[in-house]
Amino acid sequence: MTALYKAIDKNGERWLLLMFYVMLVGTMFIEVVRREVFSYSSIWGEEIVRYCFIYLAWIGAAAAVKERGHIRIDVIMNYIGPRAKALLYMFGDIAMFVVALIALYWSWESVHVSWKFQSVSHGLRVGMYFFLFAVPFGFALVIFRLVQSFLRDLNDLRHGRPVYEGDKLFD
Repeated sequence: MTALYKAIDKNGERWLLLMFYVMLVGTMFIEVVRREVFSYSSIWGEEIVRYCFIYLAWIGAAAAVKERGHIRIDVIMNYIGPRAKALLYMFGDIAMFVVALIALYWSWESVHVSWKFQSVSHGLRVGMYFFLFAVPFGFALVIFRLVQSFLRDLNDLRHGRPVYEGDKLFD
């Protein structure tokens, strides 16, 4: 693995989340100042914030898969052995993988239709496929992280190590 790949693998979602979050907050700040000080607002500011938020949600979903941070009920995990725990996590990854593949396929269809008919957003007059691409991009990242998670769990299972459970919110 190259150093660039390792850096992207470790912090890729964080960098993207930071970029979209800064863009969202900056645009909201500008729009609030324009509205309150100059009594003027724009439609493009609202659109930028909306689409940044959509990208934030989908990239955040992939980051949560990577860190095993999704909301889950894991009471049973405290009462089973490490082998069963690894198998349950692997089963969950496979189930999520199937759902993500189906969602990727159907979300890509909307991007394709938008590209084909060259639909544009109302305020920015930019191709809607840039914004609709957030969903298949997010699902592709989720699939990538699920494969990594599955392989990590499989490796841990083979070597008898405890499976990665992510950080706990409450202890």
